[in-house]
Amino acid sequence: MTPVPPGTRPVVVLVGPPGSGKSTVSRHLADLLGLAQRDTDSDVESAAGKPVADIFVDHGEPHFRELEREAVTTALATHDGVLALGGGAVLDEHTQTALAAYVAAGGTVVFLDVSLAHAAPRVGLNQSRPLLLGNPRARWAALMEARRPVYERVATLHVVTDARTPAQVAHEIRAHLADSAADRAAAPAPADTPAEQENA
Repeated sequence: MTPVPPGTRPVVVLVGPPGSGKSTVSRHLADLLGLAQRDTDSDVESAAGKPVADIFVDHGEPHFRELEREAVTTALATHDGVLALGGGAVLDEHTQTALAAYVAAGGTVVFLDVSLAHAAPRVGLNQSRPLLLGNPRARWAALMEARRPVYERVATLHVVTDARTPAQVAHEIRAHLADSAADRAAAPAPADTPAEQENA
């Protein structure tokens, strides 16, 4: 593995429910910013050597969540581009703590929000989403009700994706990142403490 410079972290992390557009928006945003894109679901599939749906069937959700936790922890520490997390990743307490530390260090976490009416056509009856099997609409609504407070708590930016293209959403996030960078650059330097003034 290539050594990772100290302080390496994603420029932005995307979270949200199935159908919110995390993977697609992250690719558009990465292209806009000229950065690499990474998706923790893809990392889990690479590590396991099988699709997420097969991991659920063969090993159960707890095993998938263990793999997911490791993937998120690794990506937060080593990826310096745009990172998309799996829909349920934020439910893990370790991941919540890692995201809080990332934000405290100046990171940006974007909650891509979407209504059921707009998520349903995107999710459909996709069998590759094991948590939505049976009645996808009802399952999605239940998942969103449980997860929304967590998405809102870990995020520093809330973006609704209803009736918007992934490119439009990506442009909004890029504008926010640019504004944040400008605000940091314009912020006054901390005043010297009395001890520093005495030693000057």
